[in-house]
Amino acid sequence: MAVVGLVIDQAAKLWSVGYFSGGGAPPIPLGQFLDLVLVWNKGVSYGLFQQTTELGRWGLAGFTILASIFIWFWSTRSTNRLEAFCLGLVLSGALSNGWDRLYYGQVVDYIYFHVGEFSWYVFNLADVWIVLGAAGLLLDTLFIGKNREERP
Repeated sequence: MAVVGLVIDQAAKLWSVGYFSGGGAPPIPLGQFLDLVLVWNKGVSYGLFQQTTELGRWGLAGFTILASIFIWFWSTRSTNRLEAFCLGLVLSGALSNGWDRLYYGQVVDYIYFHVGEFSWYVFNLADVWIVLGAAGLLLDTLFIGKNREERP
């Protein structure tokens, strides 16, 4: 799962950088609320903790590497498919955004979510994988896993 998610997101990022970096390319509407754009994110989710120095860049990259190793070890000890799948999603997102930090020095975001004039968020598929994986882990921990443990 981690490799598939990584490849899909990196392919979309490669296309986005190639298409939008030349300058002058307008956003591509995907519907009423989504557009394809190119935004460089030197921080983490929602642009928090923006890093403008090399030390900050490498600090975030190092954190991503450590988190990825932790998630991978956790996945090797997983005892159920849902947990393993969700950890694979989180790992694919972490690896893809981590690759961006190492290669570009910042993360490539390309999906712009907006409602009317309200501009909410620009993200990438790696972010989607992380959110879906984390939500699945939470769901498994709070509801599904409890039922699994109670069964005879």
